Amino acid sequence: MPAGLCFAGDVHDASQVVFLGDKTWVDADGIRQTDQQIFDSAFDMIRGARKLVLLDMFLYNDFQRGTPETTRLLSSELTDTLLQQKQAYPDITIVVITDAINTVYGSLPSTQFVRLTDAGITVVATDLSRLRDSNPVYSFCWRLLVKPFGNSQGGFLPNPFDPRGKVTLRSYLAMLNFKANHRKSLIADDGDELVGLVASANPHDASSAHANVAIRFNGAAVEDLLATENSVLKLSGQKPLRLPMAAPRQSPGVSVQILTEQAIKTEALRFIEQAQAGECVDLATFYLSDRDIIGALKRAKGRAVIMRVLLDPNKDAFGFRKFGIPAQPVAKELRQANIDVRWSHTHGEQCHVKMIRGANKHGEGFVLLGSANLTRRNLENFNLETNVLVRASCSSEVLRDAQSHFDLLWNNAPEQIFSVPYEHYQDESFVKKGLYRFMEVSGMCTF
Repeated sequence: MPAGLCFAGDVHDASQVVFLGDKTWVDADGIRQTDQQIFDSAFDMIRGARKLVLLDMFLYNDFQRGTPETTRLLSSELTDTLLQQKQAYPDITIVVITDAINTVYGSLPSTQFVRLTDAGITVVATDLSRLRDSNPVYSFCWRLLVKPFGNSQGGFLPNPFDPRGKVTLRSYLAMLNFKANHRKSLIADDGDELVGLVASANPHDASSAHANVAIRFNGAAVEDLLATENSVLKLSGQKPLRLPMAAPRQSPGVSVQILTEQAIKTEALRFIEQAQAGECVDLATFYLSDRDIIGALKRAKGRAVIMRVLLDPNKDAFGFRKFGIPAQPVAKELRQANIDVRWSHTHGEQCHVKMIRGANKHGEGFVLLGSANLTRRNLENFNLETNVLVRASCSSEVLRDAQSHFDLLWNNAPEQIFSVPYEHYQDESFVKKGLYRFMEVSGMCTF
């Protein structure tokens, strides 16, 4: 791993820690509705900044293929907000770190990134070649036979993400490496201190109706978050950012810790393994496939831990149909262990949440959320990932809000259908189980 990755920050007190959730549901008339908080908060952070905005986002584009998503034009909205701030405060430092997927691995110019760079905003494409190979059989050949030739614009193949534009064969070959800077983080100054946001949400038009979660926080943990982003800048050949700020304000009672890459898995396993009879662990995620996490959940159930697992059915992907892998075979395995499982009832969008929350008998709780799906690719030092871990009393506002959000998704509400029973999307196909296990262990998959 390049230096500075797989990071476990210190546990820091914070005076302001806020849970944010984007919800999508179906009303009594069968019409899809949304209620979004995350990017509204992100835009407020950007508008309040005078010295620094650092954004690290995986999907930042207006690509839409299949059935267009019209909920919100997030990519343009974010670009407009950044440009307005740069125009109002010319001396502000704005840096956008992103993934090569947004230029289809170098084949197409990004309209959003051209607008940003023309205004003096720095856009950094993460050097994915420095990351470990999660698809090693394929990547071995790619490094020898494709990578040395680079890439160029002006291809002849259709854009796999949008009807517009043509891309090269080398873009398709690069895509099959399944490498990603999958982070979704924001840092901005707020007067004399820094404020951070760690989320599961992307500024991506086709993702604009997804259910997502985030934590906004202040304190010394934001400096740890900045250190992790400086590591990405360094591996991509850029200089780290330095911004002297006043000592962060702290308030004992709520603590925040930044975790990246495999450090996320270490803490997730620790909390699940520590849970005892009568204590609770709730999990909501888009992808769940990591064998260590699944084993820990089953063992926790064997200790009589109260568990609820809410899964996306893995049937929708930006207008395309998927085949329920890995969700359906994993859900079957959990059910066989007597774990309660429900499905997010999606209608074109995804339950893009990646969150584990829990509470012990002493009234202490935690919530762990961010960019990382619970998969080998996300948790074993392949992708770049950032999560935030909040520890506090269960009576604290941030943990009460996190629990209320999960409870709403799990239980539904009058005229708000968020989830359905296991039987709704049940598929116990042996073939799907075999495919999931092969794909997980080989790396020949996107999860």
